[in-house]
Amino acid sequence: MSIGEYSFSAIKGRQAGREFYVSMCPLKIVPRLFLFQADELPPELRCQRVLNKARVPEISRYIISNRENYIFSAITASIDRQVIFEKLVVDGKELDDVGRLRIPLDARFILNDGQHRRAAIEEALKEQPDLGDETISVVFFIDKGLKNSQQMFADLNKHAIRPSRSTGILFDHRDPLSSLACEIVERIPVFRNLTEMEKTSISNRSTKLFTLSAIYQGTLSLLRKTEKLKAIADAEMKVAFDYWKCVTENMRDWQLAAKKGISTHELRLDYVHAHALALHVFGRLGAALLSAPGRNYQVDFKRLNDIDWARKNSALWEGRAMHNGKISKSHTCVTLTTNYLKNYFDLPLSPEERQIEETFLRKA
Repeated sequence: MSIGEYSFSAIKGRQAGREFYVSMCPLKIVPRLFLFQADELPPELRCQRVLNKARVPEISRYIISNRENYIFSAITASIDRQVIFEKLVVDGKELDDVGRLRIPLDARFILNDGQHRRAAIEEALKEQPDLGDETISVVFFIDKGLKNSQQMFADLNKHAIRPSRSTGILFDHRDPLSSLACEIVERIPVFRNLTEMEKTSISNRSTKLFTLSAIYQGTLSLLRKTEKLKAIADAEMKVAFDYWKCVTENMRDWQLAAKKGISTHELRLDYVHAHALALHVFGRLGAALLSAPGRNYQVDFKRLNDIDWARKNSALWEGRAMHNGKISKSHTCVTLTTNYLKNYFDLPLSPEERQIEETFLRKA
């Protein structure tokens, strides 16, 4: 950088009739260059949302834990001063869109997108200063006032849609539980034939019966794990494979659907077990069976087909797995449905489960 100005190698682009510039910024100057707006400013005078400080440690840990393969999208910032774009000269010829961006030293950089990345970078640098020589791409616009900056923030976030839960699990190779859920689908025939791997919900016309996200949630409950765990033991993986294999082999309707002997649409329409609720419940039931001394779920599950799973059995399922005839995945419904199966298999209820059950029975 020269005295009195910032100088960045940059590429000039154009959008909506205005110029912008893309450059690489060393991480060590990100905290100094891009400052936060004061939280005490009223919302109408800010061009960014208030920083959610709870998100920052998570993003910082992501950087530190994945030094070999972390990735960040570009930060977007507006500059409140006029800049000079000095074209690069190669063999005596100027290149129109490649050169150096010269910015006055007293310029203010307003973050339009990336404030949580910026805060996480600052935290990560405190722990690992050598990160400072790595770079992040920055898109610079020329600031045209508060309203324009607010509109930029709105436009940048308006069409940002998070990927579905199932897609996130499918593509997340760092999460051992995501990898386990994908392998369970691959290795267990009923799941392999009937699992929607991308969407979190299943349309009426779909030939699928399960979602990857529901299998993930069920396995999380089965192994009594929390998300973002670092590793799963081989023994736990075997437990999960064996358990889900046993469940699927003892669910006659699932087997029929896998062999196309019954339509998945009919199952979803008529049965409680054809919804994500059931996988979550089976996960919780499995955790209880595995921790009960002397129990053999492979023997117990021969009785699964004796349960009346029909939604028309409203005396059993209404208020427990359904509200007004619609399947509910609420915590209370998951617990009440688990309670029914635990009672069916003579398993004790936890204090929380007992309390929820007693409240349900009083209202019945």
